[in-house]
Amino acid sequence: GGTFTLSNVGTFGNVMGTPIILQPQVAILAVGAIRKKPVVIETPEGDTIGIRHMMFLSHSYDHRIVDGSLGASFLTAVAKEFEAWDINREW
Repeated sequence: GGTFTLSNVGTFGNVMGTPIILQPQVAILAVGAIRKKPVVIETPEGDTIGIRHMMFLSHSYDHRIVDGSLGASFLTAVAKEFEAWDINREW
């Protein structure tokens, strides 16, 4: 009776996975392991390379139900929430 699944492939050390929708699910989001990676950091003074924690998100959805634009917007919103994560935030 569910509609959405969250799968943590990172628990097995995988940085990325390909989530497969199991009916009657509409969509599935897979999160990979968090690893430190070199990334380009844009600043007003110019670009630098720094080490940041990175995690891949993989999202699959049934296009008969979810439009591609909506699915991509959802994944972008989830990524922004993770990027703004504050471990000291009070609930």
